[in-house]
Amino acid sequence: MDTHPLLEPEPSQTSTGGKPDLRPYLEHPNPLLIVISGPSGVGKDSVIRRMKELNYPFHFVITATTRPPRKGERHGVDYFFLSEGEFVRLMQEGAFLEHAWVYGEYKGVPKEQVRRALASGQDVIMRLDVQGAATVRRLVPDAILIFLLPGSEEELLNRLRQRGTESSESLQRRLATLREEMTHITEFDYAVVNREGQLDLAVEKIAAIITAEKCRTKQRVVRL
Repeated sequence: MDTHPLLEPEPSQTSTGGKPDLRPYLEHPNPLLIVISGPSGVGKDSVIRRMKELNYPFHFVITATTRPPRKGERHGVDYFFLSEGEFVRLMQEGAFLEHAWVYGEYKGVPKEQVRRALASGQDVIMRLDVQGAATVRRLVPDAILIFLLPGSEEELLNRLRQRGTESSESLQRRLATLREEMTHITEFDYAVVNREGQLDLAVEKIAAIITAEKCRTKQRVVRL
């Protein structure tokens, strides 16, 4: 394989002869760990699904959960659907990078799945609630945190109503949670609005963020 002309040593120079090392920029940047977060109903699953459909070359982490599958969701594809007993056993064994009790169900990110993907050089994308994103930031400071916003509170409520799984009381609790979670937005690296009917635009913005991160002069180093 030909080397880049800027990496070829000049005849009068040794390998340390003063020429800047450009390999981090011209070869393979470090793999990234990207967290897509935001309130329930904002479209995290939709964004991940659309990125898969468009064949983005990332490893999409399959989250474990104790909630039952929604219509069309498949075990091992959308989530690992576990019983509470299975989840607690894995949690006690230290199998999760991050786990939380969310709206009456457990959710967790399998640690080994993330490690294997990063070791292979793949960028890793995971979806987490705001609480989980804060945990990952503490454990992995060089993770990239993206906060997904709804176009408006009414858009978010409409999405939750369309699920058909929320009571009026539950909707109000989620709205209160949204307002509280919004106060944490400055703890994230980026914010992307996922407006109704503009899913592809949100996906394009996330892809642009990742591309920009690959061009950083100081590369992020993800350590688990």
